[in-house]
This record gives sequence, C-alpha cells and structure tokens, in this order.
Amino acid sequence: MPIVRRCFAVDLHDDPERIAAYRKWHAPGGPPAAVNAAIRADGVTLLEIWLIGDRMFMLIEQDTDRAPDPETKRKRDFANPEVAAWDALMAGFQRPLPFAPDQTWVEMERIYALADQP
Repeated sequence: MPIVRRCFAVDLHDDPERIAAYRKWHAPGGPPAAVNAAIRADGVTLLEIWLIGDRMFMLIEQDTDRAPDPETKRKRDFANPEVAAWDALMAGFQRPLPFAPDQTWVEMERIYALADQP
C-alpha cells in the first residue's frame, strides 16, 4: 500500500463569524457521513485541516493504489448529492488564493524535508 502525503492551501473569507461557522462545520460530527465516506473511498487514510487567521492548510495521506484520477473523482463527487451540497456549502466560506483565482484547495509543492538533509 504506497502512501503519498499531499498538502493543499486555501483562504477563508476574513470574517470572524464565517470562520467560526466553518470551524463548527468541521468539528467531530459536522461533515455529513457521505462526505467522510467519499474521502475514505479515495484512499485517504489521514486528512487534517489546520487554520491560522484566514489561511488554511490541509494535509492528506493517501493510498495511491486506491486514489482515483482527478476526472473520475470530480465526476463521482458531482454525482453524489451530499458531497456536491457539502462542496457548495464550503465554497461559500472559502476564498481562492490570489495567484489561483479559479481554484480552491491548491496543491502545494514540498521544497524541504529534514530527512533529505545531510
């Protein structure tokens, strides 16, 4: 089971009430069960979202043997009404990064790893 770690970033609208609501939606039991099931079906074994101010960072670890290609994932998520509704709801809180105006959750590039250092 080859596991890959991937990291993503997105901003939230800089509004304390909306940020508080977003946090509440992500508390245990907040996301619909269908959303958690869809994430797990994509081979995700770990998913954490970190927040500072209005900037979010998402860390996932994913079994590449079970990960769908991006188009298959997009189609599957779009066809699942609960996942599509969740994505639409979350989009109302999220604000694209300035350099990626048409994207949310932009994948980041790892540029340093202590394990790679002499």
